[in-house]
Amino acid sequence: MHIPVQEESGGPLAGITVVTLEQAVSAPMCTRTLADLGARVIKIENPDGGDFARHYDDVVHGLAAHFVWANRGKESITLDLKHPDGLTVLHRLLETADAFVANLAPGATAALGISPAHLAQRHPDLIVMEIDGYGAGGPLSHKRAYDLLIQAESGVCAVTGSPGAPAKPGPPIADVSSGLYAALTILAMICGKRAPGGTAGLTQASVSLFDTAAELMGYQLTYTRHTGVDQQPLGMSSPAVAPYGAYRTSDGETVVLGTTNDREWQRLARELLDRPDLADDPRYAGNLDRVRLRAELDTEIARWCARHDAATVQTRADAAGIGNSRFRTPSEVVAHPHLADRDRWQEIDTPSGSVTALLPPPIIAGFAPPMGAVPGLGEHTETVLAAAGFAPSDIAELRDRGAIGTTTPAPSSVTATKG
Repeated sequence: MHIPVQEESGGPLAGITVVTLEQAVSAPMCTRTLADLGARVIKIENPDGGDFARHYDDVVHGLAAHFVWANRGKESITLDLKHPDGLTVLHRLLETADAFVANLAPGATAALGISPAHLAQRHPDLIVMEIDGYGAGGPLSHKRAYDLLIQAESGVCAVTGSPGAPAKPGPPIADVSSGLYAALTILAMICGKRAPGGTAGLTQASVSLFDTAAELMGYQLTYTRHTGVDQQPLGMSSPAVAPYGAYRTSDGETVVLGTTNDREWQRLARELLDRPDLADDPRYAGNLDRVRLRAELDTEIARWCARHDAATVQTRADAAGIGNSRFRTPSEVVAHPHLADRDRWQEIDTPSGSVTALLPPPIIAGFAPPMGAVPGLGEHTETVLAAAGFAPSDIAELRDRGAIGTTTPAPSSVTATKG
């Protein structure tokens, strides 16, 4: 169902300013989420190249896909925070900011004198969010952490793939989920400061990638803690329920069919497979029984699917009330009619021209996500500093001293080449 939106709405976070010192994915996804909800996000970048995710590849008209995905709607300014004047500028911006987000290497903010403890003294009302790898106080706290490393350390890779062939889930789930938890936490702290009788004194928070990935492993860790059994990866299936998996059809497609309870199993066996004998077989009566005999049921379902094309399988599954989907490649999802028919793609500006980007998942009645431009490195340095009270001569002097970088051209208009 389409929910009407109105361009004139400032959004639920209108008036909120977030300053961010971020790299890669986790913190950029946190702040992009806040920007999508109407916050102003000022991204601090090193004059020497900026966020290193800018240079992962050049597939989006010369820009990196990771950076374009995670950084729309932000203002980029370049500051050398190892220069005392650069720190002065940062503190000036923080005086009027609502939140500060950082995801630097372990100990980096402390070395710069901008750790949460430092900022609490100088900016006591500022919400400070640090996203780190492993959290404080443990034997791994000192280590650098990237998405793959965290997924391996937290057990995610061990339950993904197939037996003997563990795999990393394709999307950077530790990074993205940590960013979303961080955004949720910032929103909760903003609400606490504003609510009557709220928790205005709560201003410091952190989210670690490892803790987030462990949380995502909640089912598997709970199962193992209470059974002593390490569940094995099952490819495109589920260790918790059966039958549930991917099956080839007569036209060479792959469909996914799933049951989550005994009633659905009965419908799948009787109405979809036309196999009352399977439905009546006491060996398959309960889910635990079916999980134990998963291979037998998969063989029967695979035989049935192999005799029908994908459209027939899905039509009959829908009629029987059985969950189903089609296995899709990324190129098929780019052209997916369910995205196109619901207008989920929208043009945004970048320094290299217009590209298409997905709208954020939340749909808020009366609010159109701003879908702001992907910034060029340091593009907004002068305008942000001017708004913070720096005179043109001050900005020129800061540049001469090397505290700020040069300003890049503004993004092209939306009439440029589509990507």
